[in-house]
Amino acid sequence: MLDRKLTREEMIHVIEGKGGAHRIPLAIQDWISADAFGDRRSQYKEVLDQYPRDITKITFRIPDVFQAPEGYPSYRWLNKDNPFPPNTPLDAVTALDWEDLDAVLADFPTADYPDLIPKDAPADDGTYRVGLWWYWLFERLWSLRGMENALCDFYEYPDEVHRLFRALTDFYKATIRRGKEELGLDGIWTSDDIGTQSGPFFSLEIFREFFKPYYKEIIDYTHELGMHFWLHTCGNVEIMIPDFIEIGLDVLHPIQKYTMSEVEIARKFGGQICFWAGFDVQQIIPYGTPEEVREEVRFMIDTYYRPEGRLILAAGNNMTADTPLESLRALLDESLNYGLKKCAKP
Repeated sequence: MLDRKLTREEMIHVIEGKGGAHRIPLAIQDWISADAFGDRRSQYKEVLDQYPRDITKITFRIPDVFQAPEGYPSYRWLNKDNPFPPNTPLDAVTALDWEDLDAVLADFPTADYPDLIPKDAPADDGTYRVGLWWYWLFERLWSLRGMENALCDFYEYPDEVHRLFRALTDFYKATIRRGKEELGLDGIWTSDDIGTQSGPFFSLEIFREFFKPYYKEIIDYTHELGMHFWLHTCGNVEIMIPDFIEIGLDVLHPIQKYTMSEVEIARKFGGQICFWAGFDVQQIIPYGTPEEVREEVRFMIDTYYRPEGRLILAAGNNMTADTPLESLRALLDESLNYGLKKCAKP
């Protein structure tokens, strides 16, 4: 490995803005899998393994919409079998009818499920440990109601949305508690893609009525347990960043390129929240030259860097199989070495 991993304490200082480490933290490998490259897997794995990965990610086993594990029939979001043809996209169908909500909540999954915590979770090696589940509130809503219904539900079925979000919040809080007690987690990471390329899916008023109170409750609970809260949300969410800061969100990913101005976001909010800054996976990494990838790394670091920390490096989303090996090498190499140079004491 070309540099040592950062310690848990160094990562905590960076996230909280209490001082940068000897380089900018790397959590790029959490957005790429060597398995995506098929028969080229070993080449990509060799490159990935050369560079430090400064967090340990542990993924919770969250319930499926319809499929329950053997012996635990209630460990699924909906208490019925899948009525749709195979491979039906859940954003296009109504899996949950609101008239069935009472029955669904009466048989709602609980976080007591033994395998919620993976049995093969890595041992604590002194690296910052973060527990992950995908789909928080909005993503879970549309996966149950379909996208079109979900966007109308805030106006047509507000009480039902609140009841569902209440049950989800209680489940997630119990999950977070288990993660702290059984895994010794330092942080919680989840996703809620609430932005499109041009703006949020819904108004700031909708966000504040339906999401902000539950977000705050979970973030507060995470802090009470001595952990940070990390959020991945794609798209343009600029109007919500002040609210994220107000409710104590610790780490925000990715500040998606071409939806927001990195320079403006850093100018307005730098130092108030830790940016898990995501390199563009739509154009620059897959289609740019290795030198263009290096230029983008330097631009991102120059834009977001602060001596007190508040910056972690990542890809903007999962890197795909069209990522050239040399571009991946350039991304990791420049992130490590320019990150070392930027943090070097004068």
